[in-house]
Amino acid sequence: MIKVLLVDDHELIRTGVKGILDKAHDIDVAGEASSGEEAIELVQKTSPDLVLMDVNMPGMGGIEATRRLLRIKPDLKVIALTILDEDPFPSRLHEVGAMGFLTKGCPADEMLRAIKAVYEGHHYIASDVARKHALMEWHGNSENPFKMLSSREVQVLLQILEGHKNLEISDILSLSPKTVSTYRQRIYDKLDIKNDVELTRLAYRHGILKDSENHS
Repeated sequence: MIKVLLVDDHELIRTGVKGILDKAHDIDVAGEASSGEEAIELVQKTSPDLVLMDVNMPGMGGIEATRRLLRIKPDLKVIALTILDEDPFPSRLHEVGAMGFLTKGCPADEMLRAIKAVYEGHHYIASDVARKHALMEWHGNSENPFKMLSSREVQVLLQILEGHKNLEISDILSLSPKTVSTYRQRIYDKLDIKNDVELTRLAYRHGILKDSENHS
């Protein structure tokens, strides 16, 4: 059973999300918080496995709340709930340790897939968030080849860079292995590369992956 804490300052959104999660047999809503401060108290009391974290809240926002929660409970998984034109952007949540990103209007089945994927240790980024996240990370550089990728290709790209094979990506993103293979080849073709090694080098070169070593 996956214990989930809901954090959002809008009761209507919490009620809607709770309704979705209550229908899942393997998810238990451990509690609801309307602020980052309240989330910290409830995490210490209920010890959830995963937090659905609103990004933009009065007082302590989602970024600072995530930072503090992961200091208290390093193995806690956090999925950020965002809207497309929201600031701060998901990349800042990623920097403090969030592993998933969803829009508040995402389909119910995608939210359940994301929770299960992140609980199992995978990153999950919704298609619309993935595209914006990628574009913000790439600083609007018109010469950056990754800007040619579609939202779905960005999702597959991120999974490849984590070292996942086609069958694993198929599972995480709920795509057929054949479809994943097709996306992988499209990524290669658009970026003019031949394999994952070249893809990784290109990702380091353009700052999508960061490492102290020189991968150029």
